[in-house]
Amino acid sequence: MRVLVTNDDGIDSPGLAVLASAAVDAGCDVVVAAPARESSGASASLLGAEQDGRLIVDEKDAPGLPPGVSGSFAVRAAPALIALVASHGGFGPKPDLVLSGVNRGGNTGHAVIHSGTVGAALSAMTHGIRGMAVSIADDDPRHWETAGVVVRPLLDWLLASEPLDRVVNVNVPDRPAHQVRGVRQAPLASFGTVHARIREVDHGNLVLTYSEVEVNREMDTDAGLLARGWATVTLLRAPVHDADAAVPELLHGL
Repeated sequence: MRVLVTNDDGIDSPGLAVLASAAVDAGCDVVVAAPARESSGASASLLGAEQDGRLIVDEKDAPGLPPGVSGSFAVRAAPALIALVASHGGFGPKPDLVLSGVNRGGNTGHAVIHSGTVGAALSAMTHGIRGMAVSIADDDPRHWETAGVVVRPLLDWLLASEPLDRVVNVNVPDRPAHQVRGVRQAPLASFGTVHARIREVDHGNLVLTYSEVEVNREMDTDAGLLARGWATVTLLRAPVHDADAAVPELLHGL
């Protein structure tokens, strides 16, 4: 099995090594290709930096990679574009799985639509590649290894499955593994870890502020369970369409 490990925090994030180690331990051929710079909030953007019509790629080892990783690259591109390039053989053979993360901070609720971590996995899914996005619920994690403990059995399950039309989104508490209450499948919270509020100032200028969501109102969602010490697993699917929706049509031209 061929695995691409990427993220949206950039090539210098220790979260890459956590996922690479889990994949190597599972007997996979692993290549790492991550943004050269922070790309959080990139969603499924296909932005990239080109030079003479070529995407800018440099060989650079992510910190702490285990032996057995076949290559490591810093790419001047958003993570979804990296997954797209990989699906066309840009970093060796087309991967069977894209592991994205481990992200600093949770990716929960409807806010996952903005996540570059999730965007990479969704991009892979649309090209017939299994995708898993993994996040740890702290901006400065102290227990990266806990994410590896949670991911390992999920990785075995995903590798044994047929390619899904869904992405596995995993969120892990930042605490020692023995203090995690367990792993639960969870629905998305109504938004996520933060809400944005916009107010207009003078001359049409807008100020954007953020505030914490009160997760106590949604205890059994991914955000609520994560706050209470559970690791969560949510299956995401996009793009989809509603074939049964009633919309106006013009069948004989304008």
